[in-house]
Amino acid sequence: MFGFGPTEIVLILAIIVMLFGASKIPDLARSLGGAMGEFKKAKIDVEKELQIGEDLSMGKIDADMQKIANELGINTKDLSKEDLKKLIREKLDTH
Repeated sequence: MFGFGPTEIVLILAIIVMLFGASKIPDLARSLGGAMGEFKKAKIDVEKELQIGEDLSMGKIDADMQKIANELGINTKDLSKEDLKKLIREKLDTH
């Protein structure tokens, strides 16, 4: 799609150096890397929550409900299975 060769890459880097200055490039790269890392973490968290919600709605989770509740910070002491499912759904809806 994009046929960047060595000449185009050097030209783009030269323009970046002229716009931002050589001393700012490491800071820009660090910021970009940090932003990409945060994006990946958020993506993984959303995928986990979607999978948990899907599994709950399909009735697949039974043995892992305790683990899910713990991850969501729900106290499971003296709760029935249905009450626990309800609390997990409510907690996921608030996220």
